[in-house]
Amino acid sequence: MADLIEQFATYFSFPFVRYALIVGVLISLCSSLLGVTLVLKRFSFIGDGLSHVAFGALAIATVLKTSNTMFVVLPLTVLCAVLILAAGNKTKIKGDAAVAMISVSALALGYLLMNVFSTAANVSGDVCSTLFGSVSILTLTKGEVWLCAALSIIVVAIFIFFYNKIFAVTFDQDFAHSSGTNAAALNLLLAVIIAVIIVLAMNLVGSLLISALIIFPALSAMRLFKSFFSVTVCSAALSVVCSVTGLLISIISGTPVGSTIVAADLAAFIIFCAAGAVKKRLHA
Repeated sequence: MADLIEQFATYFSFPFVRYALIVGVLISLCSSLLGVTLVLKRFSFIGDGLSHVAFGALAIATVLKTSNTMFVVLPLTVLCAVLILAAGNKTKIKGDAAVAMISVSALALGYLLMNVFSTAANVSGDVCSTLFGSVSILTLTKGEVWLCAALSIIVVAIFIFFYNKIFAVTFDQDFAHSSGTNAAALNLLLAVIIAVIIVLAMNLVGSLLISALIIFPALSAMRLFKSFFSVTVCSAALSVVCSVTGLLISIISGTPVGSTIVAADLAAFIIFCAAGAVKKRLHA
């Protein structure tokens, strides 16, 4: 145990490890807050679809050789979030079909662009790292950490400020609309926030695993709690714990960061399912 504590102390002395932990905590907190709403509204597939879009946008940024890919990936992902929402509401292509069409197209075009225009020696390795996460979380600069912190504060502030309206839209959109809430505008705001979270989370878990970061904590919390507030608080706390645990295990054991974090979320989900079953038996 003493050796392990000493090892952790050594790792924490490096700025890149501290940066990774800060970003991991912020991203997991933001994703869990919106995850509860997405699961309850049955919009989980939007997160998965936008993660594919983010991969395609990253491929475009790579081809253009931009110094900061965030300035390309974030606007394109937000734009596609708006298009997905509009396509699901106003055109003949509804709901999951619109998401599938846009996300699969972005994924395929992104991989095509990276193969045709990339000058890297190991294109497959770069694609795999982008999809499943890599050590990029450990190469964050101070500027990227500040940008993540600023966007995370905005996301949390919006969630707190619009908490009552988000609650109303989550459970009964028609009632929320009749009570004066602009449900369409709020759904658009949520879609934009989800896009921001997905772009931020790409360095942490990779584009294909982002949806797990959004969905697992919410599903786990729902095994034990019933109220929206309790589920949200538990989901946020659990997401932070799982991200930090997965990140620390990854650093020590050398396993892929994204996969390790998702494995921690999966383990927590199994534990919460068992605890929920025991709780149900005790109250039966």
